[in-house]
Amino acid sequence: MKKIRVLLADDHAVVRAGLKALVDGQPDLEVVAEAGDGPTALRLAAAAKPDVAVLDFAMPGLDGAETAERLRQVSPGTRSLALTVHEDRSYLKQVLQAGASGYVLKQSAAEELIHAIRAVAAGGVYLDPALAGRVVEGYVGEAAAGGTAAVELSDREAEVLRLIAQGFANKEIAARLGVSIKTVETYKARSMQKLGLNSRVDIIRYALGRGWLQDG
Repeated sequence: MKKIRVLLADDHAVVRAGLKALVDGQPDLEVVAEAGDGPTALRLAAAAKPDVAVLDFAMPGLDGAETAERLRQVSPGTRSLALTVHEDRSYLKQVLQAGASGYVLKQSAAEELIHAIRAVAAGGVYLDPALAGRVVEGYVGEAAAGGTAAVELSDREAEVLRLIAQGFANKEIAARLGVSIKTVETYKARSMQKLGLNSRVDIIRYALGRGWLQDG
């Protein structure tokens, strides 16, 4: 079995040790690098090319959002997963806008993190159950007010949006669908205009509301 390779980044050594024991205790997961701050996490990710980077979003040097954003440049194949104590939606928005593919609360059960790592590694988006409901409720309320739910997308437009919500870059989507990057950008722009969406966060919320991101 090919194991999911994980990078752990947290400025508390005791927390990292606990996370490492948890991850390495799974038959399909292994920790390949550990970091205590953002810059070190980026350097190790560039060298190790992990499948998933679990990032504490309150690290020194670079915070988790900045690290997640830069991670997409130094190791495009690595998907980032935020691990945080913050439960407010505004913080979640910042995390997703930075390019993270998952959001897990530190106070959740250990099994939640393991499930999140597997889901994100499989190309999905994972939101802690404590927050996912609020995100969907917020989208549904806005959609009802703005009439978004009544808009129909073509099959290809919907497919492009779903892949964007799952964290794939335009280049990856183009390769999967056998079209040019310019075509992907056209589908993305057209569907966002139809739905009145302005950012990746909006796309993820729309995808959640449509049930496109269930368990990765």
